[in-house]
Amino acid sequence: MSGRVFEAFIAEMGEDRLAVAPDTPGFGMSDAPEQPPEIMDYARAMAALVDALDIDGPIDLMGYHTGTRIACELARLRPQQVRRLVLVAAAIMTAEERDAQRKLYEPVKPSLDGTHLSNEWQSYVHFNLGRGLDLNAVADMFPEMLLGRDRAWYGHHAAFNHALDQTLAALRQPVMVINPADDLQLFTSRAAPLLSNGCVIDKPEWGHGFLDASTQDAARIVRAFLDSSDEAPFSGV
Repeated sequence: MSGRVFEAFIAEMGEDRLAVAPDTPGFGMSDAPEQPPEIMDYARAMAALVDALDIDGPIDLMGYHTGTRIACELARLRPQQVRRLVLVAAAIMTAEERDAQRKLYEPVKPSLDGTHLSNEWQSYVHFNLGRGLDLNAVADMFPEMLLGRDRAWYGHHAAFNHALDQTLAALRQPVMVINPADDLQLFTSRAAPLLSNGCVIDKPEWGHGFLDASTQDAARIVRAFLDSSDEAPFSGV
């Protein structure tokens, strides 16, 4: 996808803070790297963005699926600058499960009859329709799926090479994980024991698209966490 995922959410959060939703390199309107990157490469790109925005800190990070991994690595790169993290899903997988995911998200070759596009559409409808999003809303977001072009698999490739369990365990910043009922729900349920300073918020009524379908509720939970005291960072949630 792209920063479009956060469009409604950052409008809400931006009422009382600077809220930025960049496109990950190679997605949305961001230039793509020439070679398949790893999560740390993405994290360094986001660090460069923070510097380009001339933000001295502190900053809070929010990641969604692959963005979760990028946010965690950026927090490890800049432990003094990154204050808190909000993670939408934190998928803890076995080596066998990561291999299965790699096969599921292999590069897609174009077909003359456009079947590759209809397959993408069917998958997108399956994961996004319902839970507050109607077909018009899904159709409005779908074109963002196509902007990764023939390098769209780069993000998944990096994600399934990344050991999130080790990274999560190393973080000392307060971490709030939101676990909606999406395709990573089961994997995310394994994250809680790895958090030295964190919590997992289960939201089975949410799925993909919840930042559009439940914008105000999502902003309320995130704002309560980010605005709570250092002594009790999770008291508001």
